[in-house]
Amino acid sequence: MAADKRIYSQVLRFIAEPEPERFGELALEVFRYQFAHVAAYRTFCLSRAVGLSTVTDFTAIPFASTLAFKHASVINDEQLRDPAALTFKTSGTTKGYGARGIHRVPDPEIYRASAIAHMRRMLFPDRQRMPLLALHPTADRMPESSLSWMLSWCIENFGSASSLCVATPKALDHESAVTFLRSAEQGGEPVGLLGTTAAFARLFDAIGPCPVRLPAGSRLMDTGGVKGQTIPLKDYEVRESAWRLMGIEPICAINEYGMTELCSQLYDATPFNCPAITAEERMKLPPPWMRAVALDPVTLRHQQDGQVGLMAFFDLANVGSISAIMTEDFGYTHRGMATILGRAAASDARGCALGIEQFVADGGRRSGFEG
Repeated sequence: MAADKRIYSQVLRFIAEPEPERFGELALEVFRYQFAHVAAYRTFCLSRAVGLSTVTDFTAIPFASTLAFKHASVINDEQLRDPAALTFKTSGTTKGYGARGIHRVPDPEIYRASAIAHMRRMLFPDRQRMPLLALHPTADRMPESSLSWMLSWCIENFGSASSLCVATPKALDHESAVTFLRSAEQGGEPVGLLGTTAAFARLFDAIGPCPVRLPAGSRLMDTGGVKGQTIPLKDYEVRESAWRLMGIEPICAINEYGMTELCSQLYDATPFNCPAITAEERMKLPPPWMRAVALDPVTLRHQQDGQVGLMAFFDLANVGSISAIMTEDFGYTHRGMATILGRAAASDARGCALGIEQFVADGGRRSGFEG
């Protein structure tokens, strides 16, 4: 376990005190650790003729598709029986697969450290605590959800005593949410709202013709795509509705991009959290311990800045599973940030298909997991 503890400590130290010039070096160490201890990933790398001797730069580390977490046993053999490990499940897929993706996180402290550090920069740059309203269940109500743990840690670190969760896995209590907002309007203290885009769509409907005007400094974090929405809200529509119905300034309406398969998240960079950014720009900023790249969907080669491709990320905080993850989303990078354009159509996602084919072709099918 000595090697295990050493690499985990290095990642935690990097999150606490980032050294961008050391990212590539540490990424290579994380890759070597995962190659040794995550059998499914090692098999995948070897199927592509990639071994420890062939990867001398972190840009050569192979990206595994998020689909691997649905169909393969992504298990770290050193952490298999660790009682501290958390198991997260995806909410499903819009592409018709029956299995839910499963991500086992051997050391939740790294996920926690990653989540809190980037939240502090992107959502609470003024460092103040405030009442927080969660429109998605917290971890005590939905422990299999990685988002639920994020919200719990957010409330713990940035929320005041009057913070409130108004959601269960089955329902959103609109009445309590609106009561919270009208109380905040009278109280004069800034508040923060946290939830999925679909939950905000329902909240906007509940506010209806009687908008509130929340105190200056109030903010919103919405995450997720179109699931649960009859008429999907675009990101600009969330900002417009937040301003029109609640008085939250558009630069304080921050969209988060994350997924069960990653332990780090990206957030909208705006003048609220990045003074050098203009209000017109809406790009996602990863934390210093994550790198975003766009991949050619056929060759999987790295695209240059501004060129559209399948989005992929190298996340040091994913040290316990697979750090090099390719998504099903199209986008591009610019100045270290990412613009997400949307989900790739099945006919366009050849890179994702290759990623999963190479996992399951070598006997890496998942077994013993709930479907």
